[in-house]
Amino acid sequence: MKRFIPFLFTLLVMPAIADTQMLTDALRATYTACIGIDEELTDLKKMAGINTAITAVGTATGAGATVVGVVKTAKDKKAETLEAILKEIGEKSKNHQEMTDTEISVFMSEFNSAYQTILTSEDEIESELDKTIKQSKSLGNWRTGLMAGSTATNVAGAIIASTNKVDEDLETQIKACVKSVNNLRSAIMQARMDGTDISEAQSIATTCGEFEYADLSKINKRAQGATISSGIGAATGLAGTITSASANSDAARDDNTESGKKREKNLNTASNILAGTTTVAGATATAFNATQIKAIKQVAQIAANCTEVLK
Repeated sequence: MKRFIPFLFTLLVMPAIADTQMLTDALRATYTACIGIDEELTDLKKMAGINTAITAVGTATGAGATVVGVVKTAKDKKAETLEAILKEIGEKSKNHQEMTDTEISVFMSEFNSAYQTILTSEDEIESELDKTIKQSKSLGNWRTGLMAGSTATNVAGAIIASTNKVDEDLETQIKACVKSVNNLRSAIMQARMDGTDISEAQSIATTCGEFEYADLSKINKRAQGATISSGIGAATGLAGTITSASANSDAARDDNTESGKKREKNLNTASNILAGTTTVAGATATAFNATQIKAIKQVAQIAANCTEVLK
């Protein structure tokens, strides 16, 4: 009988020891599977923030190019009007109908009213024309430069966005973490029945178990949206840069034939439209990047809480 009692005690204690070991193993597996996710998501959030700033700069430069293009168009229209006035004065001079300064002043009254300036002689008109042409040339150069800058930021934005997503390795790790938590829950149930302290294990299972409800697709969808938008912005920005440079080249500006002037005007119009399109694309990419940060933060918070309880 005395020999039987120790044997019975062993039979009762061995399951409890086994369940405790199972809980320990499950905790170790959960730590291995879940630790490090926090760091990966922090990097994603950081890059999304950087990309938001980059695409915002691209949007601003695109908007700047659009505004400059509109101002340039106004200067070109003013120059065109002045050229027409000088041509008419020249035609009258050829016909021996030279206009006096007073007649020119009257003739210019409508122009002076429209442009809020006072030109009363042919020399003043020519001087104003030269100044306007120089301003137009400078504005054209600024527009080209701003478009080139917007193109560069959109290219950078597309590259960053295309890689700043939950890749297969991270997704696999998160799935492994969820699986390990499910195993931990099973071990907790066994340990609870044997009266083992499960408070720490329960806290880990509850906190890290939130990964089960994390929507990773939101992060990648926004990355894809930002990539596409930045790609469009890069394409239209490049086309706009080339078009703007062509419109502002000496070859285009010095061609005073009817077809040459029409071509220059069409190039300027196309440049302004492309600048506007680039701005819209950049703004869309910025919005995608900003909302991606929010999506990453939601998952990153789960990861941060999980890492904290695992320490």
